[in-house]
Amino acid sequence: MSGLRALRSNVMLLRREIAKFGVVGGAGVAVNIGVFNLIMHNTGLQTVRSSIIATVVSIVFNYLGFRYFTYRDRDKAGRTREMGLFLLFSAIGLVIENGILYLATYGFGWDSALQANIFKFLGIGVATLFRFWSYRTWVFRAMPGAVQQAEAILAESRAKEQPDGGANAPAKKRL
Repeated sequence: MSGLRALRSNVMLLRREIAKFGVVGGAGVAVNIGVFNLIMHNTGLQTVRSSIIATVVSIVFNYLGFRYFTYRDRDKAGRTREMGLFLLFSAIGLVIENGILYLATYGFGWDSALQANIFKFLGIGVATLFRFWSYRTWVFRAMPGAVQQAEAILAESRAKEQPDGGANAPAKKRL
């Protein structure tokens, strides 16, 4: 039964992480699309160049959101390493995102404002899947014991929710 409890705890933690990632990512998408359209419609820059600038702006925005909101509980040691990995994986995401836009614009000739926004958004979506995996796996790594600590907190909150105050709940080792 403890295996099921651990699985449930891990799923709850992952859901919270995805929700926080989504909040920051959603705001980052708004920044990315907004800056993209602002540059594209108010300067003479080409579509993909406008997109690259917008992506860089959103990368800076997202780093701040991820570090200080989504992954604020993660290991803060080695900030230089973290920043280097974040920039590396963000650059790969930039290539994925803007590669899709480049292919649509120059490969297929789909270069109207609407088409540019559709393929910009599609590129962001594909790159987001890569970024989520790489950021949580390599950049913002969980501190040792974080899962066990989260399980203890969840068990404590469940005990408080029980009508008998958790008196009949199995005892958990405190960390």
